[in-house]
Amino acid sequence: MIHLLKEVGRGKRGARDLTYEEALQAAASILGAEATPAQIGAFFIAERIKMESVEELEAFVKVSREYADRSFLHEGIDCAGPYDGRKSSFFSTLATAFVLAAADLPVTLHGTPSLPPKWGITLSDILAAKGITGPALAKDACIRAAKRTGVLYVDAEEWCPPLKHLRPIREELGMRTVLNTAEKFVDYSHSPYITFGVYHNTVFDRLSRLIMKLDYRKAIIIQGSEGSDELFIHRPTRTYRIENGKASLQIIDPEAYGLDVPVPEIGWTPSEQADATAEVLLGKGDLAFIYQVLLNGAVRLQLADKVRSVEEGIYTCKALLDSRRPWELYSNWLSLLIESTANGDAVSPMVRHASQ
Repeated sequence: MIHLLKEVGRGKRGARDLTYEEALQAAASILGAEATPAQIGAFFIAERIKMESVEELEAFVKVSREYADRSFLHEGIDCAGPYDGRKSSFFSTLATAFVLAAADLPVTLHGTPSLPPKWGITLSDILAAKGITGPALAKDACIRAAKRTGVLYVDAEEWCPPLKHLRPIREELGMRTVLNTAEKFVDYSHSPYITFGVYHNTVFDRLSRLIMKLDYRKAIIIQGSEGSDELFIHRPTRTYRIENGKASLQIIDPEAYGLDVPVPEIGWTPSEQADATAEVLLGKGDLAFIYQVLLNGAVRLQLADKVRSVEEGIYTCKALLDSRRPWELYSNWLSLLIESTANGDAVSPMVRHASQ
């Protein structure tokens, strides 16, 4: 590890990108717990200063996948949002997942408790607000719920143990590392489609080249709210669409579909995120949040060739919401997870209320 550190840690002018083979060595040492905490921290900081190359990112994805429990559960779409969570925006991915599942497009969601640099609300926090923690998120329980509903949630630190082992170092550093990108590409369900969120459009080209190497059938990189893979509803969103070995810039403007509305400012808590999700699936939520689910659902359906256009996708998602099928799937999913607790307790009051 020391000789690799010397190459990436020579400062902005002296540092060089590692070859793919060298990056594989570094990733194996770090994820395999062979490198010391000091070496791991130094490598992460040096890479942060230098900026990771496509080959370095690809190596960390490859090794992460080797350590992960990856299942051929269903052929669908992987929604890869930031593991450091949200602070000021609605987590529309959760509601959208059940709209997609109702349209026969299976969904894989994944995450962990919050990480730096944002330390925001994560999907894990929202599920905890519904009483779903610990045994309820065991692999078998999540797979069983996915088979019944079409939505898989992956606790990434359980399915890819090195991520759990490296958490203390990442928390001490308090900044983004190569893992912030690699962990979102583990692809736990071997999904042919992926939506991937980014903060800055400067990474579009680099990540599109990485995605081409990872052999997804189609992908869309979204410069979404708080670095998420969710399209804005109050302004246009920059995206990069990757298919057939090519990447193209697309600006998705909600105004073009009659969906542009102001977004309310909310100081979100996990419980408020959970409540807003339920309200949207019941058709009672704030119009901005409903429109956000419609637009994000439509773009994902179109990416996966379930509809011919975004317009058709919007009508499809609206009809599904009106049918209450996504709500039924969500309620069933919550119940299946909570029923998987090791002590066999009855459904918690919060989940029981959500199912009514």
